[in-house]
Amino acid sequence: MAAGPLVSIDPRDRTPIYAQLERGLRAAIATARLHAGDQLPTVRQLAVDLQINANTVARVYAELERAGVIETRRGIGSFVTATPQQAQPPDQHRRQLRAFVTRVIGDAAAAGFTIDDVAAELRAHRQKGA
Repeated sequence: MAAGPLVSIDPRDRTPIYAQLERGLRAAIATARLHAGDQLPTVRQLAVDLQINANTVARVYAELERAGVIETRRGIGSFVTATPQQAQPPDQHRRQLRAFVTRVIGDAAAAGFTIDDVAAELRAHRQKGA
């Protein structure tokens, strides 16, 4: 395993511990600190390392397995199966698009364009095959 902790949990953070852990594991894969095929610590070991309940770790591992991010092989362990792109939280793409659209609308308004102006130009751009 890489030097330093795989993920960290901040007890002062209002985000639930399981959400911090899931976000941390997804981030470790998305930033290539963990790669497809890498073995994760056991539920018990990660719980001890992070000083959290093993049930919380088991819940996160189960959720990541349902999402196709990891695979658990009975008696062997849990392994990363996702690519960095696949490890992104499901709503990440939508949040990025929403932020982009918000910036475009703000820039358009500052330049004196309406949303309808922008939408019409996008449609025209699309029809040109660009």
